[in-house]
Amino acid sequence: MRGALAALFWREIAIARRIGGAGALGLVFFLILVTIAPFAVGPDLALLARIGPALMWIGALLATLLGLDRLFQADQEDGSLDVLITCDVPLELVVATKCLAHWAMTGLPLVIASPLLGLMLAIDGVTLAAVALTLLVGTPALTFIGAIGAALTVSLRRGGLLMAILVLPFAVPILIFGTSAAAAAAGGSVPFATPFLVLCGLALFALAASPFAAAAALREIDA
Repeated sequence: MRGALAALFWREIAIARRIGGAGALGLVFFLILVTIAPFAVGPDLALLARIGPALMWIGALLATLLGLDRLFQADQEDGSLDVLITCDVPLELVVATKCLAHWAMTGLPLVIASPLLGLMLAIDGVTLAAVALTLLVGTPALTFIGAIGAALTVSLRRGGLLMAILVLPFAVPILIFGTSAAAAAAGGSVPFATPFLVLCGLALFALAASPFAAAAALREIDA
């Protein structure tokens, strides 16, 4: 089973690289958002530093949604989804593996680039480290939550907008506690550990529950 899941993981990585790399697209989107924010807010460095973590989290959320509608849709179009559903490997593990591969190509580049891009928003070093840490914990949860929306809209040709509408309300708690933890590291009244531990709990719940919800949706659509 481990060999099959490893083969599926590297297959997803190879497909993502071959079709143009959604990760590069998400990273460019993230860069554009961070670049244009100072033009919209103005040259006030103190204001940029205060709202910078929130801007980076919003950018990470929107960048993560890019390409999520294709998480299962390509498999649906070429018929390989039926094979994945009927194979001996539990579908929940298949969904989790595909999500991990998607995060490795989209979310992980955002985490790596966030300290550098945060400098453009006048964020100090301690806050940058906190933002990167919260993104490292929170972006996998965003991907796993998005997998539920991707599974529900897999049979729709242009379900990207509907998927975003379905996913965004469930991603709001991740966004709230991610930005709260980053703001606490910047000198807020709440200790950093409090919102960060809540973020970790939400992320673990998403990683544990989302594969089952997405797998159930895929089975229902395939039935």
